[in-house]
Parts: sequence; C-alpha cells; structure tokens
Amino acid sequence: MLADEAAKLGAVLIHYSTDYVFDGTARRPYDEDDPVAPLSAYGRSKLAGERAVLESRAKSLVLRTSWVYGLSGRNFLLTMRRLAAERPEIRVVDDQTGTPNWCRELARATAHLVGEGLPRLVDRAGLYHLSARGATTWYGFARAILADRPSVRVVPITTAEYPTPARRPAWGVLSTARFERTFGFALPEWRTSLAECVGSPAKAGPA
Repeated sequence: MLADEAAKLGAVLIHYSTDYVFDGTARRPYDEDDPVAPLSAYGRSKLAGERAVLESRAKSLVLRTSWVYGLSGRNFLLTMRRLAAERPEIRVVDDQTGTPNWCRELARATAHLVGEGLPRLVDRAGLYHLSARGATTWYGFARAILADRPSVRVVPITTAEYPTPARRPAWGVLSTARFERTFGFALPEWRTSLAECVGSPAKAGPA
C-alpha cells in the first residue's frame, strides 16, 4: 500500500479520514483520543484505513475532516443547487450536526503542511482533526447555500423522515485544538469558506 512505498522512500504520507469513525453520541467536539465506533461500512472502512497507515512503518499525517463540498464532482452543495433549480421546496435533515469543509480550503492547508518541510512533518507525524470552525446541521448548511434563492423553501425534517442505507452519526463536530497547537494555524469559520467558494470560478483550481 501507499504507506509501504512512503516508508521505502523516506516520505511522509498524508492520509484523509472522516468524522464517520465516531458514533455521533457526543455533544462536544470530538478529539483524537475519543473512542471510535463507526455506524456504517463506510466509517468502518475509513477507520481500518487510518489504522493501517498509523500502524505502518511510514511516517504519516492522518487528517480527519467532515462534510466536504466543492464546485465539481458530487457533493451536498451541488445537490442543493440542482434541486433548487428543479423544485420549489427542498426537505433537508435538521438533526445531524457537523462542520462543512470546502475542498479547496483543505487543499490549501495540505499545501501549507507540505511547505513546512519533511523534517518538521516527520517530527509531528500522527493523527489530527482538520476542520473549519463552527458547526451547523444539513438544514442550516442548505439554508446558507441557497441564501440567494429566496423563492426556494427549505423545510427541516428528521433523520427518521429521510432514511438512508447507511446510518450517519447525529454529531460529527471535530475539535481541531491539537492540529492548531502543533502547526500554528487554523481553517476559517465554515460560513467564510462557503462565501468564498460560491463566489469563486468553478474551474479555477481545486473546487
């Protein structure tokens, strides 16, 4: 796997994981030492992946994040925009709380880490939470995305009213204190990043 190749080359592997490794029963931001208990096959596979990387011979940074969106691919922001163009009303879950993260902001943070240089990353290898500040529900996120479309009605619903094949944690807010102490910078508040995202060209680098 990539970790084995990184170990052979003396490189540092940067690996991304997810808040879905937690069961969502907490009511404070999760830190890196909190017990994990994924509810879905996706969460279990991500947990297995981060453990394999951390237990390998490679020096690595495992970065847990959440609710990633952007202006390309398949994600919540683009889904809301598509539905807003098709329907006068959108029903969105309001009892799952987390933090939206713009993929370009995560890319910037990763570039910043790489710019720190190999020796510094080797000394600080380990598990970290990397996330924007603040929190909201999917409903709150949808309202923020569609703030410029007042003709579209966004209706809050419960998870029970929108069943999915995989269970999702009701709470996925991540504490980034360890990351900020170690590397000396933080991501912006999620609304700040969303405003920059929706105001940026879709094709200008990572979305």
